[in-house]
Amino acid sequence: MSDGARETSLDTIQRELTAFARRARAAAARLHPELPLVSYTLLAHIDDQQGCRATDLAAHYLLDKSTVSRQIAALEKLGLVERRPDPDDHRVQVLHPTDAGTRLLASTQASRLAAYEERLKDWSAEDLAAFAGYLLRYNAAGDAGRPAAPAPEARP
Repeated sequence: MSDGARETSLDTIQRELTAFARRARAAAARLHPELPLVSYTLLAHIDDQQGCRATDLAAHYLLDKSTVSRQIAALEKLGLVERRPDPDDHRVQVLHPTDAGTRLLASTQASRLAAYEERLKDWSAEDLAAFAGYLLRYNAAGDAGRPAAPAPEARP
C-alpha cells in the first residue's frame, strides 16, 4: 500500500470512529437521559468486574481521578452504584452496582443489541467475524501503549 493510500485509509478510519463515538453518545442519551455515556460506561465496567475501586476505573480508562469521582457521585445520586468495604481491607471502598444499576444495564443491553443487529443485518457471518477480529486487534493494540494500572499498596 502506498503512503498516500495508507494516509487516506487512516483519515477514513479516524472520521468513521469519530462518527461511531457520536452515535454511541447519542444512543446512550436516548437509553438513559440522565446518564452520560462516560457514566454508563463506568457502570458497565463496575458490573463486568463484579465491583472495583474508583482508582482502578481511572487507571483503566486513563481518566483523571476527579473526573471518575464526579461520575461515581452522579451514579450514587441516581442510586445505581454503592460503595462497600473491601473484605480484605476495610479501609478500601469497592464500587458495586445496586439492584437498580443492574436492572438498568440489563434493560439497555437488549436495546443496544437490537440496534447492532439492525445495523449489521445485511452483513455476512464472515464479515461480522472479520469486523469483530479487527475490533479486538485494534483495542488490544491500544492497551499495549497504556500504562499499567498501579499495583495495590502493600498492607502492613
